[in-house]
Amino acid sequence: MTAVRILGVAAAYAGAAQLGLLKQLLISGAVVTPLWPPSGIAVVALLFLGIGVWPGISLGALVTIVTLGPVGLFDIGVVAASTLGPVCAFLMLRRVGFRTRLDRLRDGVALVFLGALAGMLISATLGVWMLVLGGKLSPEGFWPAWTAWWVGDAMGVLVVAPMLLMLRRARLPRAKDFRRWPEALALLITAVLVTPLATMSSLSVLFLVFPVLIWAALRFQLPASAPYALCVSVLAISEATGRIGAFEHHTLVERLVSLQAFNGAVALTSLLLAAIVTEQRNVRLKIEQACVELAELVARLSPVEPSKPRKPWGPDRGKKPGGG
Repeated sequence: MTAVRILGVAAAYAGAAQLGLLKQLLISGAVVTPLWPPSGIAVVALLFLGIGVWPGISLGALVTIVTLGPVGLFDIGVVAASTLGPVCAFLMLRRVGFRTRLDRLRDGVALVFLGALAGMLISATLGVWMLVLGGKLSPEGFWPAWTAWWVGDAMGVLVVAPMLLMLRRARLPRAKDFRRWPEALALLITAVLVTPLATMSSLSVLFLVFPVLIWAALRFQLPASAPYALCVSVLAISEATGRIGAFEHHTLVERLVSLQAFNGAVALTSLLLAAIVTEQRNVRLKIEQACVELAELVARLSPVEPSKPRKPWGPDRGKKPGGG
């Protein structure tokens, strides 16, 4: 069973890597991507399946490197870097009591700062050093490649991981949920109209996606905000790598900085706002449940007043016994 899980993680990692490489960038001879979905898949796999599936991450990373060219000695270091980053992120999340339901603000903050930003520092730093030592990256390109690697891995956790965590606990809609379908349909139509306009326009109107994102997070929480954040990030990456839309007249460094700042803001807004709303809703439900239980307890403990004898009513009322 463990072997099957490891092979499944490896297949998912390698498949997601091929999707990430569709929008690859070449920086000083090194191949990097603005969004690396395998990092999010690796962290989620460790959260759900445990630390024992880490060989699947290494195997998936190795398969990905093989598809890019001949494998050298320092490429094994890149495989180790790709494995250590998610493993360290998982260990830090487990240390702080992270819950995969993402129903608390502390879980959202932990995923952002421990799972994404801190954990992926390890993979980016070690991986880029391996590229430099292996001669695949010039020393002058260390910091640009390191920045792109770190942000790509971090965005994979911030954008892909919440989506996978949400899908695992997705359920069929209940009867009362159908009352919200008109609003959900309105949100979908608005997203379809606004998102391409914001990302493809030559004007700097990327901010137009945030009202839609806030609407999704406030009203439908993670099941709506996570897919929308992923969609927005993918469209923005497509425009940036294709040098069209708002990214048309910018250099590579300017495009990377603008793209990562935008994607980071989208992911943070989606994740943290949805977590805050979910936490407040759960607190309200707990308070309502406590009130119901308290009312039932008071009803059971309150003394029952004895019933008073009823006064006679009728033609004989007020007559003494034996009287005429």
